[in-house]
Amino acid sequence: MTTSFERVSRVSVGYSPREVDEFLARARSAYESGDSSFGTTEVASASFGDERGGYDMRAVDEALDRLADAFALQQRDAEIARHGESAWIAQLTERAETLKERLERPAGQRFAPGAEGVLSYDRTDVDALCDQLVGYFTEGLPMSVDDVRRAAFRRRKGAEGYQEAVVDVYLDHVADLMASVP
Repeated sequence: MTTSFERVSRVSVGYSPREVDEFLARARSAYESGDSSFGTTEVASASFGDERGGYDMRAVDEALDRLADAFALQQRDAEIARHGESAWIAQLTERAETLKERLERPAGQRFAPGAEGVLSYDRTDVDALCDQLVGYFTEGLPMSVDDVRRAAFRRRKGAEGYQEAVVDVYLDHVADLMASVP
């Protein structure tokens, strides 16, 4: 993966090139050494400061998605090598079942409600994505990991929506699972 990204104009704000380059250097080192303490979770939670004339945020985010996919596949291959494909499939099935349990809750009750006065995700929007995920998990309907990663939800205040952090963590787990399936 290259660490040279297009920069935004001097008057626009992008990600700090120094921070992005340092993170990607650590990621590359971990990937090449097979360091299992660094993986999709670290990539998904990466954040960077912003600065004028920095790296184009969309290009960096897309590269991070590809990097997360690479780590997921590396982890899958390592698990298969250590425990065999049957064990890996059993583990994958167990993770999918755990994630699917939340999807089986009634619409409007799948996640914790937002806190009073705090921005939250629109329940209808989140539930629509959850319904698509039900089709993916139960009926094998087509859906890509990017559909999950790029999902955008309208904002609501407080209990009118779902807590953003809870939804984000759940969707990170779903994306990680989907990325580990070839």
